[in-house]
Amino acid sequence: MDRVAPIELIPTSSETPVTRSTWFVTAALAASSVLLLTACGGSGGGPGDDEIAGADVGSENSASSSPSASVGGGGRPEVELPKSFRADFEGWRNSDPELQAILEDGKGRLRAGYAAILAGDPQYSALRFYSTSTARKSGSDWVKTYKDLTLKGSVRVFAPDVHVSNEGFGVLFYCVDEAKGYTRNLKTGKVSGTPTGEDPKVQYRTRLDRNARGVWQTSSVETDEGGCDR
Repeated sequence: MDRVAPIELIPTSSETPVTRSTWFVTAALAASSVLLLTACGGSGGGPGDDEIAGADVGSENSASSSPSASVGGGGRPEVELPKSFRADFEGWRNSDPELQAILEDGKGRLRAGYAAILAGDPQYSALRFYSTSTARKSGSDWVKTYKDLTLKGSVRVFAPDVHVSNEGFGVLFYCVDEAKGYTRNLKTGKVSGTPTGEDPKVQYRTRLDRNARGVWQTSSVETDEGGCDR
């Protein structure tokens, strides 16, 4: 797939941001591992901010071939992807209810990111719902870089590793295998897969902050090519 470079923002810590040019970067927000693994003074938006009603779905493309979002449990949007693109999640279960909640909201954010690209909608409501204000802005800008592109095939999302930091925010690592996914140019029909020589497996390192409504919103994402094989 065409690996569209992620949008780089000024990091909220003094560390140099780590980015990878992938065809999909969940939040398009590069951040240092320090941001993910230590307290960073409100850098990603803490509990209580960034509330968005789950019913705000009126702007989505309603065509049957486009992804849709409806209101699910707890006001969370339920994102439906078209048959032409599939995201398969493996092993996303945890016996701890709090950790399972982080897994579910992290999954929701990833699916919403795919859906936003497929709908060609930078303001896709489900993507905004699962993002803090910083990630919401960068996510919208990033979706715009996929103009005239759509996603096809499938990706495998596996090896989730989740915990809650001492400071109370969630840390979720997982791997995405893009070997069977690709992009298609809507104007030219050109199909592109993972560039030759690049590892199709990418490790995602995300931080999530719980808002006042109990939703674990993604506030930062870091990617590591080769991280899944270490």
